[in-house]
Amino acid sequence: MMKKMIGGLAAAVGIFVLGGTLAQAEGEEVLQAAQHATKKVEMQTRELPVSIARFAFDSGYTFTYPDAVRGIYVTGHSAGGERFPRLLDLLNKTDLNAMVIDIKDDHGYLTYIPEEEDSPFMDIAQPYIKDPKQMMKTLEENEVYPIGRIVVFKDTVLAKKRPDLSFQENGKVWVNGREEAFVSPFLKEVWDYNIDIAIEAAKMGFQEIQFDYVRFPEGFENRDTSLEYTYGEYKDLEMDNVQKRVEAVTDFVEYAREKLEPYNVQVSVDIFGYTATLPEAPGIGQNFSRISEHVDVISSMIYPSHWTAYFGIAKPDTEPYELIAEYSKLENAKLDELENRPVSRPWIQDFTATWLGAGNYIPYGPKEVEDQIRALNENGIDEYLIWNAGNSYTEGLDFTPLND
Repeated sequence: MMKKMIGGLAAAVGIFVLGGTLAQAEGEEVLQAAQHATKKVEMQTRELPVSIARFAFDSGYTFTYPDAVRGIYVTGHSAGGERFPRLLDLLNKTDLNAMVIDIKDDHGYLTYIPEEEDSPFMDIAQPYIKDPKQMMKTLEENEVYPIGRIVVFKDTVLAKKRPDLSFQENGKVWVNGREEAFVSPFLKEVWDYNIDIAIEAAKMGFQEIQFDYVRFPEGFENRDTSLEYTYGEYKDLEMDNVQKRVEAVTDFVEYAREKLEPYNVQVSVDIFGYTATLPEAPGIGQNFSRISEHVDVISSMIYPSHWTAYFGIAKPDTEPYELIAEYSKLENAKLDELENRPVSRPWIQDFTATWLGAGNYIPYGPKEVEDQIRALNENGIDEYLIWNAGNSYTEGLDFTPLND
């Protein structure tokens, strides 16, 4: 992949159209004005710049987009704690080159304290990342590509603070079986809340914003008529509830990318892997193709442990290479249908899924992680992200197995 420089001062360019239609002048073209009375008037066109520089943001950091992003997930606690140097060492001694760092975590907390005392996010800020500037400087010095993760619609903190933005049941904020609450993707106030945090992450120097939980709660199709919530601007649309959900989720992604464009950042979205196998996921509102049309990077979560029998594989967790290979073929075909294909950068598994029960899982170590990478690479997918919730990553494997 061709290396490209991002960050630093990148001029954003805009074209201003004045009045009705502005035709680009070629040379010293002369326009004849219409006659008025008996007087003939000639007007000479003035050279106008085809493009005019508008807002251009400079974070002060310079990062180089790698030959291919090969990254790991890093919590706010890890990024600001004793584990960070060890993770950095892992990247420095391997072909890994990127970190996906929590900026707004799975609970809804900001993982650092904003510098501005009047920040609207001070009440959700936690001091997990104690010195964000030093962290960014360290990432820059070590040539680590920084991706800021923002958990969007799963937000227990905001839901409890603003029940009117959430889903309610019997007058109380509804929570799932893990005691997690969601806020409504139908509401533009929720969109702006998360995008404002994303803008702050871009200002910090993150080169990419990764949105996670860009969806309704799982199984929402079974409770969409029993829970209490508002449809916002989607209330009167002439479409069924499934399509309203798909529309809201897709619209958020498109809106977020538009709002972040001046900050010269890539936009990526995490999405359930199985959505690529369906026209759309009816409950959660994710349409793989439509979301992919509005992002720079699509990151399908294709952990073998998260699949039921699929692709003719009875126990997917026990066959990581086969599962990832079959998925890759399907995703490639799906993305090939798009006019503007995003980069595919799936999430793969680096954990052992003991909860699946005896016979349904295998211990994951170097071979199992490398098998997933090999399956991606053999199908033309060079980028990937590795997930381990506790940030304890397997070592002793080849992260670029086809380069030997």
